[in-house]
Amino acid sequence: MSLTRRQLLLGTVATGAAAGVGWLAYETRHDLSSIGRARTPMVTTAARTTPGMALRDFGSTGIKVSEVGFGAWAIGGQAYGRIERSESLNALARAEELGCNFVDTARVYGDSELVLGEFLRGRRSRWVIASKFSGQPEGMERTIEDQLRRLGTDVIDFYMIHWAPGKDELGLYDQLYRLKKAGKARAIGVSLKTANDIDYVLDHTELDGFMVKFSLLDPDPFLARVHRLQEKRPAVIVRSALKEGFLTGKYKRDAQFPDPNDQRHTWTREQIEDTVDRVEQFRFLEQDAGSMVVAAARYPLSFPETSTVVLGTKSKSQADSNFGQVPGKVLSPASLERIRELQNELGLRTRRQRILDQIRKLFE
Repeated sequence: MSLTRRQLLLGTVATGAAAGVGWLAYETRHDLSSIGRARTPMVTTAARTTPGMALRDFGSTGIKVSEVGFGAWAIGGQAYGRIERSESLNALARAEELGCNFVDTARVYGDSELVLGEFLRGRRSRWVIASKFSGQPEGMERTIEDQLRRLGTDVIDFYMIHWAPGKDELGLYDQLYRLKKAGKARAIGVSLKTANDIDYVLDHTELDGFMVKFSLLDPDPFLARVHRLQEKRPAVIVRSALKEGFLTGKYKRDAQFPDPNDQRHTWTREQIEDTVDRVEQFRFLEQDAGSMVVAAARYPLSFPETSTVVLGTKSKSQADSNFGQVPGKVLSPASLERIRELQNELGLRTRRQRILDQIRKLFE
């Protein structure tokens, strides 16, 4: 079984069909309890008006991370086309100059860990490294030993399983705990996909946090469980904030991705056109943030429950944008409210979330 298929199969926990009225009552109680703290759950208390990279708490770990992190998948050369190593090293150096101290990688991201290992020589103490076990047949312990050698370090700051283990794989959590106890990882977590995954992590594990997709086009599961994140304070790494680059606003309906090393190479014409059409609905945000890419990245940063937003970066010019323009501000309350309304219109949020929105309006 291929890793890609493994992640697709194991990364999703099926949503139960018997949620019903009891679930809605539970969700409503928790959501309404937050109304006194904020008129809408999308209005953050962490808004800033001055530029510059800020550090945020990485959950309850005691680690401080830059609000924008370096996504290192692209520099591995197997996801978004080939790339020269010198270009990757220059991108990392520019990110550091602009205040970035967090980088996310994985053993399956091509040469990413090797490039990072070269870059981190003499500067390891300046960076917080996140990496992942992706189901390698040699097992987690041998895999992390190989990763430590590739990265040139004796500890990975945040080590994750690349999916949320199912009921028949709960032993993987014990392996994570042992790695942390042995000092191979400072903090541990998983990369997850669903609201049920979040519930399981918060209720049944000793994990320090998780990685999750969250963007203008993918508001859930983050928003579906934001009240729980407020209570439990896990470390939350946001990925895919730019929707595989589409939320930069630079792609048209006729976009093509001929490079077989580009993960979007397999996208259908209908998938590309539909994604572009939805992105166009959010063009109003350019007035708030100056550009689509900045607006899209600032969207998850507008929630204090977010520890860091990881942006894929493979060039110095991208580093200038990601770490020089994005940090320092969040979206305005007016923009956030309009985003919520548009997400509902486009059917991007669940019916339950739309009902809760209607209930909230009664208290506004």
